[in-house]
Amino acid sequence: MTWLDALAGKALNCELPTREEALAVLASGDDELLDVVAAAFRVRRRYFGRRVKLNYLVNVKSGLCPEDCFYCSQRVGSAADVLKYTWLKTDEVIEAAEAGVAGGARRVCLVASGRGPSDRDIDRVADTISAFKARNPEVEVCACLGLLSDGQAERLAAAGTTAYNHNLNTSGGHYADICTTHEYADRVSTVSAAKAAGLSPCSGLIAGMGETDEDLVDVAFALRAMSPDSVPVNFLIPFEGTPLAGQWQLTPQRCLRILAMVRFVNPDAEVRLAGGREIHLRTLQPLALHVVNSIFLGDYLTSEGQPGAADLAMIADAGFTVEGAEGLPAAAAGPAGTALAGTGPAATAPGSSPASPSLSGSAAPHPDLVHVRRRGAGTTLPANT
Repeated sequence: MTWLDALAGKALNCELPTREEALAVLASGDDELLDVVAAAFRVRRRYFGRRVKLNYLVNVKSGLCPEDCFYCSQRVGSAADVLKYTWLKTDEVIEAAEAGVAGGARRVCLVASGRGPSDRDIDRVADTISAFKARNPEVEVCACLGLLSDGQAERLAAAGTTAYNHNLNTSGGHYADICTTHEYADRVSTVSAAKAAGLSPCSGLIAGMGETDEDLVDVAFALRAMSPDSVPVNFLIPFEGTPLAGQWQLTPQRCLRILAMVRFVNPDAEVRLAGGREIHLRTLQPLALHVVNSIFLGDYLTSEGQPGAADLAMIADAGFTVEGAEGLPAAAAGPAGTALAGTGPAATAPGSSPASPSLSGSAAPHPDLVHVRRRGAGTTLPANT
């Protein structure tokens, strides 16, 4: 039995690995990479089969945030040329969310910039969620509005909200290096409050912000301790105009190891491949589906993703199926589906060209792959679904 067999065996029994085992995943060599992915796939298959859950982001309030999170294009003082707009109207939110549902999303995530919502903001969002759920009762709704005050999570739950997202982002020891306007403990408190109110807790991390392997393991273990139902794993998008512009520390291989480590530590959680996947995993995105069981469809909050049809084709070509794929294009239904025209393996983000390969183990800048979102919510252009 290899060390990966032993690690997968623990995860199959929902046993927590040791820190040394988690660190070993991150330190493994390229010759072991496919073995690491295969071991993680055994765990993923046990709990989620070959299903991929699609989530869809709607940025309901964009830019002009008073917080100084160094990674964020919407932070105070950001010079990133992203969309900026105040709260979308209810009908605008519903239109954007239903575009994602039509594209195959089982969960829509309503996200607003800011430190946290006022009670009036909660009323606004609750009314919008109630109206959306009346039209789409089978679709899950996740809210992501920042730090919550007393009673706000309960009001969101009463409106029909399924889940609340608030990422830990990094370890407690590294947090002061990426944000000074609030503390790591504030984030832990908000996730706990959401869970106590009956909302499904959704919390994850961002990799590529100068953290160490120990920081990554710390945050993965901290997430396990909070028992989130969903764990989004983001890879830093180094927007020009933010303090972390120019931070290109990740390789596709490194990203796969991080995803596998998170899967071993949180074996039965919905591990979601989130922002930055197109930029950092690039042509290895399909391999990541053997580790994660969830992705965001289409665009992100302030950046563009690859075409939604390309996501569906990628899932089908890799031999996976989309949860609730009935009524979707054939490419989304499963391995027998046919790839949609113009969305095959060579498809890239709008306006970009295929990335040149870099040497294994060597992170290379790819600023040409960072595209600011100019469509969908807050614009007059159709959404990417």
